[in-house]
Amino acid sequence: MIRYIVRRLLLSIPVLLGIVLLVFVLARVIPGDPCTATYGEKATPEICAAFEARYGLDKPIMEQFVIYLGALVQGDLGSSIRFGRPVAALLVERLPVTLELTVLALLFASVVGISLGLLSAVRRNSPVDVGTMVVANVGVSMPVFVLGLFLAFVFAVLLRGTPFALPPSGRLTPGVDVQSLVEVWGLPDLQGPPRLVLDFISNMYLPTTLVTGQWSAFLDALTHLILPAVAVGTIPLAIIARMTRSSLLEVLGLDYIRTGRAKGLRERAVVLRHAMRNALLPVVTVIGLSLGAFLSGAVLTETIFNLTGVGRTLFDAIEGRDYIVVQGVTVVVAVGYLVVNLLVDVSYAKLDPRIRLD
Repeated sequence: MIRYIVRRLLLSIPVLLGIVLLVFVLARVIPGDPCTATYGEKATPEICAAFEARYGLDKPIMEQFVIYLGALVQGDLGSSIRFGRPVAALLVERLPVTLELTVLALLFASVVGISLGLLSAVRRNSPVDVGTMVVANVGVSMPVFVLGLFLAFVFAVLLRGTPFALPPSGRLTPGVDVQSLVEVWGLPDLQGPPRLVLDFISNMYLPTTLVTGQWSAFLDALTHLILPAVAVGTIPLAIIARMTRSSLLEVLGLDYIRTGRAKGLRERAVVLRHAMRNALLPVVTVIGLSLGAFLSGAVLTETIFNLTGVGRTLFDAIEGRDYIVVQGVTVVVAVGYLVVNLLVDVSYAKLDPRIRLD
């Protein structure tokens, strides 16, 4: 197992380099330039020449790439042209928002999707099966921005003043504050990487308020994330439900399932203990790949629900031709993809004892 993990990590290095190079080149060949995006009509040739010299954009593109790669190896993601701040500081501030949204959406899509797929497979061709698959097809077909606006209209306008009303935007209700871990634990003088780690965790309001016992703030932050999580998680939910149904139906037709039933095992034990474990192999793959749907859908979702996360930051950076932010966010997302794919592969050996990664 250890040899497999080390081998995968080594093979991930050229993949990561290829992604960085591709994004680096594409960011510079698209129409527009940072100087014009920053200064607009005031972007004279003299101002743009000084601007490009300040940020090193006047050098050949491969020389820029080598300089950026050298800084990246040292852990420096550069400084944003648009925001005037280090990209690492932006990620510490805004990545936790997207992570919270992604985790909630992943839990929603996985739990509900697997449950619907299991119910649909057990009651094949019944009205429950047909209704579940109709809902799944509708979920796949509905764009994120349409569903997000619809949910905001229903729960914030139509159900306003009822116990079912939910906030349509923002992370917290005005007046509600979350104390950071640095404040709660009395560490105002803490600096360096430990401070960055604590600030990163503190910007994830749900675990911070849960650990520190800020229950009112926890409930407020949770209610603000329900609608965005449902909006971004509906399409992966529908895919997971359909995949669970088809995979479980295939497994239920195998010989060892019929043998278990012939031995007198209860149907619940046959389905949950024996069939479901093997049926989850392709489902786990789909869940891992759904991370891309969460991150890509977060761009629209964060805009609709006024959440300042990585998705919205990336959109602003692309619009402003802020190459440094685009590259930094891409590196972090690519590393996340590689880690998730590795975890999915390792989970195969846990779900199916016949698989040996070594």
